[in-house]
Formats: sequence, C-alpha cells, structure tokens
Amino acid sequence: MQRFTKPECQACPHRQNPLLSCCSPEELASINSNKTTLHYQKGQYIYHEGSQAMGLFCINQGKIKLAKAAGDNKEQIVHLLREGGVMGYRALVAGSRYTHSAVALEDCVVCFMPRLDFLQLVQGNQQFAMGLMQLLAQTLGLAEERMLHLAYKPVRERLAGALLFVQQTFHREDEALPFRIALGREDLAALVGTAKETVSRLLSEFKDAGMIVTRGSQITILKPLRLQELATMYD
Repeated sequence: MQRFTKPECQACPHRQNPLLSCCSPEELASINSNKTTLHYQKGQYIYHEGSQAMGLFCINQGKIKLAKAAGDNKEQIVHLLREGGVMGYRALVAGSRYTHSAVALEDCVVCFMPRLDFLQLVQGNQQFAMGLMQLLAQTLGLAEERMLHLAYKPVRERLAGALLFVQQTFHREDEALPFRIALGREDLAALVGTAKETVSRLLSEFKDAGMIVTRGSQITILKPLRLQELATMYD
C-alpha cells in the first residue's frame, strides 16, 4: 500500500453515505484532518481476518471483497463493496477482531478513520449512532438471506443470484447497460459457495442460453430478467 493524495471529506462525492451524511461540517473537518488515505493495488489486503479493529475504512475509489478463510486454503466471500462503502464498523462496535478480511478487487483508494474518532462520533452524534444501527441491521438482514440461499438453493440458482448481486452492487446509474465486469471464476465460486469448476460449467450454460457473454474473466450480463427468474425459482 502507498500513501495517496488525500481526498477532502467536505468535498467527497460519497459524503451522503449512511454515516458521513450524519456528520456536521465541523465533524467532517475533524475527520478530514485526522484520517489517513491509502492506495491499495488489486489483490492487496486492507485488513486481515483475526486482526484487531483499529478504525473505520471508507472506500473513496474501487471495489473490495470481504472474505472469510475456509478449508483447503479456500475462501468464502461474505460481501462486496464499492466506492462510498464503509468497512470495519461491526468489529469496532463489538470491540473485537475482524471476522473477515478486506481485499482489493481492483486498485483502490481507502480512507481510514482512527477508532477514537469513530467512538467519539458514536457517543456525541445521535444521528451517526442511529445510522450505524441501521447499517448493522441491514448487514444482519443480508447475512441471514445469504445463509438461507446457501442452505436451500441449488448452485445454478445461487450463481444466477450472485451475478445479479454483483450487478446491483457495482453498476452505476450513469453507466449504460449491459453491465460488464471483470471477476475471476475463483471469486465467483467463493461468492456462491461452490467449486471453480462448477462455476465455469454453469457460466458456459448461461452463455449458451444467451443470458451472459464471457471473455476471459470479463462477464457481460445480457438478460438480467432471465437470471432473476432463475435465481427466484425456489423462493
């Protein structure tokens, strides 16, 4: 990781995220003066599973995966985040260690707010504390939904749902459709909870059915409604 030109919180295009939008101009100025801004290359760890939570991370640029270590040197992706997203708040609230690792899916710029500044906002800003509670509740709801999908849905339906989740997470409103992203088969397998070979076979089936187009690691979604039908077949 490298130090990078520090974005200004007061002028950040993501200051309307669930937490920063609750801060006053004075609080944003204080955050801006105390934070650290770092650049991570694709594949680098922002933090490691099991390390002590030291502060809050806010994504200024780039895409990041949150992943847990699994057996046989594999991983399970528990969430995906893009610019404007925040990470590390659950471990900060619990006063515990990180339960997952954060890894850059592409070159990223990430701002780091020290733990003390975060806790001062929680204690002194009721709106910030409420926004944090809502964010925690939302995260819990997504985790419960994902757990049910992994337990009861066949792999084909899970993969269709995962592709739609990737589109929902990373597609920008100002970008034209169809949605296109470079995402490795191993990452898709870690998101779906299956083997890479199974993902490759199913992607070929989706391609033959005209739902997607693949070129190397790049995937283009052509028929999201058809994927939605497949993903919700057992709902």
